[in-house]
Amino acid sequence: MLRRIKERINPRKAGEKAKESVRAFRKEFRTSMAGAIVAAFGFLIALVWKDVITLYVNNALKVNNINSELASALFVTFIAVIGIMIVSKVLADKTEKDIKSAAG
Repeated sequence: MLRRIKERINPRKAGEKAKESVRAFRKEFRTSMAGAIVAAFGFLIALVWKDVITLYVNNALKVNNINSELASALFVTFIAVIGIMIVSKVLADKTEKDIKSAAG
């Protein structure tokens, strides 16, 4: 019993566990930061394309500003939903393959 307690408080093992925890934290932090940066660039792209789509819809439909904004919003929503469905399908397939390969 005393030996188990000594093993638990072994400074070397504690140091190794601490180092491993720091490595895992850094890896997760980098992953999160990369995701945040990619999301920021995606948001920037969306803002730029919003103006382009609005101008295109205004010229194509030649309607008042409120209707063109509505048409733009519907168009962007439609494209975004299709994109979400495609990405969800691809990620779901990848997750299923990962689970199957891990199971054996």
